[in-house]
Amino acid sequence: MKLASAAQMRELDRRAIEIWNIPSIDLMERAAESVARAALDLLPERPGKCRGAVFCGAGNNGGDGIAAARLLFLAGLRVRVFLVGDYEKLTPDAMEETARLSECGIELESFLPEDVNQSAWARSSQVVIDAIFGVGLSRAIDPDSRYAAAVQLMNRCPGAVVAADIASGVEADTGRILGCAVRADKTVTFTLPKIGQAVGDGAVFSGTVEVADIGIPVTLQRETVCPVQTVEAEFARLAVPRRKPDGHKGDFGKVLIVGGSAAYTGAPYLTTLGAAHSGCGLVFLGVPNPIWSIEAMRCVSAMPFPLPAGQSGGLSRKALPAVLEKLSHCDVLAIGPGLGRDEDTAKLVREALLKTEKPVVLDADGINALEGHIDILDQRRGRTTILTPHDGEFARLGGRLAKLGRAETARRFAQAHACILVLKGHRTITATPAGNLLVNTTGGSGLAKGGSGDVLTGLIASLLAQGAPAAGAAAGGVWLHGRAGDLASERLTPYCMTPEDMAAELPNVFRELEIS
Repeated sequence: MKLASAAQMRELDRRAIEIWNIPSIDLMERAAESVARAALDLLPERPGKCRGAVFCGAGNNGGDGIAAARLLFLAGLRVRVFLVGDYEKLTPDAMEETARLSECGIELESFLPEDVNQSAWARSSQVVIDAIFGVGLSRAIDPDSRYAAAVQLMNRCPGAVVAADIASGVEADTGRILGCAVRADKTVTFTLPKIGQAVGDGAVFSGTVEVADIGIPVTLQRETVCPVQTVEAEFARLAVPRRKPDGHKGDFGKVLIVGGSAAYTGAPYLTTLGAAHSGCGLVFLGVPNPIWSIEAMRCVSAMPFPLPAGQSGGLSRKALPAVLEKLSHCDVLAIGPGLGRDEDTAKLVREALLKTEKPVVLDADGINALEGHIDILDQRRGRTTILTPHDGEFARLGGRLAKLGRAETARRFAQAHACILVLKGHRTITATPAGNLLVNTTGGSGLAKGGSGDVLTGLIASLLAQGAPAAGAAAGGVWLHGRAGDLASERLTPYCMTPEDMAAELPNVFRELEIS
């Protein structure tokens, strides 16, 4: 699904009004209808027995809220409408909606943080509507302002909170929280979902996001090129290469996994699970000699082999010739899980990256090996390199998330270094060298455990080896991984599930997608 920026939405509105001659008040009325409908759906009993509180700004987002309040009143709800802003700054459409509200006998009240009567009404309301700020908010809300007081009051209300278009305080393009923000139970967003509702904290503060058609012509929406989109089931289905009925194991890709150390014996094993449970024909595992026997006993579906180790129990740089020789017979190299931070091992990683032309999936300590050596990524331009860092590992590569947010920082990094970046976390982002962003929609807190990322590395490498395009293997693999985590979480709870449980659910995910 397309994710739009604030600028794109402003342009869509402008073209609909100025070129297609759609009255802006009509767009506002349709927006209000969708918000009011969502609010009514959340009431615990019939409207006549409920009350509502609507918090509005002076802009057109506030106009949406004022119009929604009128519709709620006409549906039987007892409602009060609080203006968090200056009356003289109401837009023309918001002023018109205020007049229509007044005709129903309801007046727009100035919100006063110290007014205990207003606060009591809001806290006793079964539904609260947030229509203070729209998608244009770009600076932090002053913590001492009445805007912040209104946000805090809504967050303290026990009733359901419905945000009109976007939760106030969420930055539309990044998902960052601008000082403070409304925690909505549901956001009714208009025409297209916004980037900030799918990434960062905005994905949490938005609650359930419902996209409402307010009359923007479909032609205009199709003409809008959005480099950001969500990854859904159909994307994952298309990302998985189909199997030839008469194929043999050599037809379905060969992955070489290099990882492990004396301190980390589980990571390489979990990576083989991800590869073996997602269709790869042959999985080879190169590990330090001291732990080879451990991996050989575990990995019945992969082929472990020993490599020279250093004194710390990690891989020695002397293992490079054997790694490259084995890789010459494989399609993809997955390197990093459990390697450890020994400098001799880091040199092995860096030299392998420079010397192989094969696609590489780089994870964990493989990524850490590039700290201070980011130029190696640049030297791999023209070759497929997929990095799968979490925020801490990304920071070691120079990724600064605080200023621009996860999405834009990931995009710039992938473009600058001609790689595919899988920035793991809530709503994992896959960024491509072309500047496209793919936001995942599966997975939950049950995946926030050591070893989950190792399974993902094997899964992505497997899809890549079977012939999936690099971006499809990365983003599709993330979706499959997250969905398997969802199923494991449903069966075992997020507390009790393990990465092995998640890998064991991959067959059920493939079955859901009807992939055989």
